[in-house]
Amino acid sequence: MKSKISSKFEELKKKRQKALITYITAGDPSLAVTEKLVFELERSGADIIELGVPFSDPLADGPVIQASHVRALKRDVSTEQVLALVKKVRAKSEVPIVLMISYNLIARYGIDKFFADSKIAGVDGVIPPDLSLEEAGELRKKAGGIDTIFLVSPASDDERVSQISQAASGFIYLVSLTGVTGARKALPVDVKDNVARIRKFTDKPVAVGFGVSSPAQVKKISGLADGAIVGSAIVRLIDENKGKKAMLKKVGSFVKKLKSATVH
Repeated sequence: MKSKISSKFEELKKKRQKALITYITAGDPSLAVTEKLVFELERSGADIIELGVPFSDPLADGPVIQASHVRALKRDVSTEQVLALVKKVRAKSEVPIVLMISYNLIARYGIDKFFADSKIAGVDGVIPPDLSLEEAGELRKKAGGIDTIFLVSPASDDERVSQISQAASGFIYLVSLTGVTGARKALPVDVKDNVARIRKFTDKPVAVGFGVSSPAQVKKISGLADGAIVGSAIVRLIDENKGKKAMLKKVGSFVKKLKSATVH
């Protein structure tokens, strides 16, 4: 049976669209607002939603997303609460939801319990950015139908790209640059070559993230890959407008512009 994420990419291909994958940190500015944001993102055109599970040391993230984790942790947002939030969303929506979660949190929760509870909640995929492929065997074995999504970096050699491409499910997450997340003025010139390199080893969808922050950049990525991932620009917009009535509307308006850039 195809996963919801795989089905979404197939559906978009028939529509001649690429996937817009949006990231927000669960619990920033609050879990109640995160729930509203998920529905706003979906309404505005997000095809897949990444929820960051707050962690004290988010290795792959730049200052904007790190700060959002700190704000959520000050509210004591836990993995259990994030799963409860997904379950609430599932009562009203079928939008594919992926958790960006440190493997430390999964291990602390208990791998079996984490995947059992994630399945009940309605989680569709997990991205453990701090877990190496060599140590991911147990996680992949116990995921039980939940997609396991791994990162490919520009520094990965062909052998590594091949291994990750075979192990991943849902989509391959291509990191556009060597470094951490964060909005950038320009995309690296080797993105096209790196997408092509992954395609030599798999026909699974490839989505590009890290540094993708504007409709123009989403348009460029959409001409090269199967999806564009936008995080820091949305997280910054949420923070700049927290407590304001217009926050949801501003986020929705920005996401609509991003989504319009995925149509080819």
